[in-house]
Amino acid sequence: MLRSMLDKFWNEDVWLPPNTAWEDIAPGPDKDVVYADHRHLLYPIPLAFVLIFIRYILEKYWFAPFGKSLGIRNTRSKKAPPNPTLEAAYQECTKIKHKQLCLSEEEILGLAKQLDMSERQVERWWRLRRSQDKPSTLVKFCENMWRATFYLCNFSYGIFILWDKEWLWDIDHCYIGYPHQGLSDDVWWYYMVSAAFYWALTISQFWDVRRKDFWQMFVHHIATIALISFSWVCNLHRIGTLVLLTHDCADILLDAAKAAKYANFQKLCDAIFAVFTALWIATRLGIYPFYIIWSTSIRAPMLLPMFPAYYIFNSLLCLLLALHLVWTWLILQVAYKSINAGKMEGDIRSSSSEISDSSHNSNHSTPNRANHKKDS
Repeated sequence: MLRSMLDKFWNEDVWLPPNTAWEDIAPGPDKDVVYADHRHLLYPIPLAFVLIFIRYILEKYWFAPFGKSLGIRNTRSKKAPPNPTLEAAYQECTKIKHKQLCLSEEEILGLAKQLDMSERQVERWWRLRRSQDKPSTLVKFCENMWRATFYLCNFSYGIFILWDKEWLWDIDHCYIGYPHQGLSDDVWWYYMVSAAFYWALTISQFWDVRRKDFWQMFVHHIATIALISFSWVCNLHRIGTLVLLTHDCADILLDAAKAAKYANFQKLCDAIFAVFTALWIATRLGIYPFYIIWSTSIRAPMLLPMFPAYYIFNSLLCLLLALHLVWTWLILQVAYKSINAGKMEGDIRSSSSEISDSSHNSNHSTPNRANHKKDS
């Protein structure tokens, strides 16, 4: 029964171009070219934990000492005094509201009456309790330094390995000769490490700084992993490398700008953010839709016969574009307020709850990661 279900799922009419069988693109020593092995999609999962370990080492022994040398303090807010009733209400609120963790006037009044406290005392305890869960500036600095470092290394490696590849300069070569396109070792590593990074982001997202666009980023990471997996199984790794390359370049500056802000280098942050905004629009709203998606939607049907899995792959590319549009709107909001204020206000593209709260109190809204991650 399981075999029958798997056969239906891996139907060649769905996953492969017409007149192509799995045996035709199966890896083997007797083949003229090296084909992608679908079993290798499992490799990025353990590799993700390796990246998480590397991140831990870098943050503890490199990024944190560097941040402290810049004057960033690893301090947390004063703890709220123990109160089981208020703690239970707080935990219940985190399950329901997740973001603002704000109490209504009726809820404050009810708790005050129940505990024989003043409304002001309840509000003060609530503020202290929220601040207690907020990560320190040093933690956020280390997190952004890690992502900026990875994106820089991955983008540099991508440029290095693709520089002599014909499809980097002529995107039609992503389809010419398909699906019998050989896979080189450098592209294999580019794919495995990139997939592992997005697996690591998906896993660590649940204990990293809680962002305002948590679920958008979660969808982004899952869509990216699905894209990588689809393109790998269907041997569409050439167009996949271009998508990865296009997404990594702007993310370097995004996390660098955020790290500069946490280090109180406001002028540097503003300069990086200005370049980031221009590069983001050029790549995510320029090259990506009008070069890559145009190629996958218009040129590809002219050069190779279409099949159902390809339409799924192209739909995932369009899903990423929709996320880009949302984040671009958030970025432009930050840019507009930065021009008015004379500096970049708040976090970029996915504000954490603490920044969101502080911005609300100062009459500034703060879209954060307009990530990413994220990117991506």
